[in-house]
Amino acid sequence: MTTPKHEFRSRCSIARSLEILGDKWTLLVVRDLMWHGKHTFQELQNSEEHLPPNLLSQRLKRLMDWGLVEREAYQDRPVRYRYSLTARGQELEPVLLQIMSWGHAHLGGGLYDPEQAKTVTDATG
Repeated sequence: MTTPKHEFRSRCSIARSLEILGDKWTLLVVRDLMWHGKHTFQELQNSEEHLPPNLLSQRLKRLMDWGLVEREAYQDRPVRYRYSLTARGQELEPVLLQIMSWGHAHLGGGLYDPEQAKTVTDATG
């Protein structure tokens, strides 16, 4: 797997990771692909956060460029794609679980259990 040519601003691996994953929407796209069974552009756009289509396109392109997401055409006219995480993208699951756990502990909100494929605790309130 090759990665795009990119001049990182820092030698720090956290800073480099955040250049790819650290904007407002990217990890939510990964979350929806990983746990919420959303695989088409329309499904991803209809997620709870209602990501605007231009931003969703940008995020998917970046994730594909970095080898975290792949797409496969499932319809010819018009061409429509199904998106999925690559093995490299699946490696982000522990990161998402840690962010979710921290957010639940300090900010409230639901805890998603990937094994049960559902939110098991919701502390919004």
